[in-house]
Amino acid sequence: MSVRPRSGVVVPEFTARTARASNPRGTTAMWVRDHLDGLWSDEDFLSWYPRDGRPGLSPAQLATVCVLQFLLNLSDRQAAEAVRCRIDFKYALAMNLDYPGFHHSVLTDFRDRLGQDDRADRLLSLALDRLREAGMIKEHGRQRTDSTQVLSAARELTRLELVIEAVRAALEEASRDTPHVLDDLVDAEWATRYGRPVRLPAQPSHPVTRLKQAGADACRLLENLPPHRRGPRADALRQIMVQNFLVDARGILRPRTEKDGRPKGAVQIISPYDLDARRAIRGNTRWSGYLVHVTETCDADAHVNLITDIATTSPIRDTQALPGVHARLRDRRLLPAQHLVDGGYISTALLANSARDDRIQLVGPVKASGAWQKKEQTGFTRDDFTIDFDRRQVTCPNGQTSTTWLEAPAMAPYTAARFTSRQCDPCPDRPACTRGKSARTVNFLPRHLHELQATNRTDQQDPRWKRLYATRSGIEGTICELVNAHRARRSRYHGHRKTHVQHVLTGIAINIERLASRAHHHPRGLTAFQLYLDSRDLTWECWWRQGK
Repeated sequence: MSVRPRSGVVVPEFTARTARASNPRGTTAMWVRDHLDGLWSDEDFLSWYPRDGRPGLSPAQLATVCVLQFLLNLSDRQAAEAVRCRIDFKYALAMNLDYPGFHHSVLTDFRDRLGQDDRADRLLSLALDRLREAGMIKEHGRQRTDSTQVLSAARELTRLELVIEAVRAALEEASRDTPHVLDDLVDAEWATRYGRPVRLPAQPSHPVTRLKQAGADACRLLENLPPHRRGPRADALRQIMVQNFLVDARGILRPRTEKDGRPKGAVQIISPYDLDARRAIRGNTRWSGYLVHVTETCDADAHVNLITDIATTSPIRDTQALPGVHARLRDRRLLPAQHLVDGGYISTALLANSARDDRIQLVGPVKASGAWQKKEQTGFTRDDFTIDFDRRQVTCPNGQTSTTWLEAPAMAPYTAARFTSRQCDPCPDRPACTRGKSARTVNFLPRHLHELQATNRTDQQDPRWKRLYATRSGIEGTICELVNAHRARRSRYHGHRKTHVQHVLTGIAINIERLASRAHHHPRGLTAFQLYLDSRDLTWECWWRQGK
């Protein structure tokens, strides 16, 4: 299938006249065509398709339909029906009113193509390029980032359900691709165990026996499937077996126990249908799925805040996701001058690297040092010690000077300064300093990072810094919009790539919705009380942004 670019696309006259008559004030779909000229053109998608083959549907039109689909929370069937029946959709797509539309499966195929080779991110970049050309977004402004959890489309499975369903999924795949390998394997008992999707009660009968039986069946199935004939489901079954079973010294296959070692949530497969989803815990929240990191503009003089980046990751630390966010913003020429993030995204190394490499001022709290001291709000933390880098020594709050200054490669980039037992044991404040049997050891960063860390913690006490950082809280409203208004809390599809496509299309839809709403509705004027306060030069800034 190839692309035949349409040049000079204009809305048919009868379609435009009918759309204007039925929607005098316009709709969001019509706004896309009027103000952004359809967001993209077929030429933008030429590299996605082969040069020869039967001409396919316009990829620019399909991309627009996908965005409108997520804007209105439509299923594939409903989106295809809207293309056939809604006048404003035909206006946005520059179609004649008698256009019969297309089958809903076309949208699935297009999303699969969109999920390859970072094309979803490139689609967002194309949309942002149009917005920049229209003067709606700029570089070197102020942006903010936050993340939230996304539940996997796969249901929660116990270990017994996971192994049984993995065997069944591999059997389905083998029946479709290489059915002859099952002729000498599958019998009536296999048909009973794996003929239907597994649905077990909360307390199934004989769980250990059934788990061992499923493990033995999985081994037999994998033995009958040569490596060169195994598909993705068979490979998933092999990984699930490694994570949940082992062969003991007697050569007997048995389920893993806690003593044998079980894979952690970061690597444990939770479903044979979604191999990228992981189980994670953040605070008091436990979920199985992904994290979505959302970045948007938040300039003080901006009429509307726009999403500039969306990243879908496994449940990793936020500090691991931030360099990727900056890399994509750099490619889009949308790097901010100030980037507001919460403490999860901040580390001293990222503060230095962002300022050095991209000239970005990261604004966020650096976590306080000390484990139990921070938790109990008592005792001497690392910040209570005076570090003299020139003399290579550290002085404790009671005036004792360290005897050892260690810069070991294994500890890099940290330096360790140690005190002796003769200094710490007689000290009356020893319980407030260390609870170990040995003397106190102070670990700290190299000089330039240590000074940067100290400067950040000092700035956090400044009311101006607090007012600036309070702007970050607005991203939580965007997260709520993403989750509640566009149903992004649970993934629609299996797999990381398809989930990321869902998030990117939703982000583009939110941008369009915000711009169209701004164009259709005039901003609300000041209230009488706000005018009264202005007349007396009294500030009425939101109290939660005062930083008090």
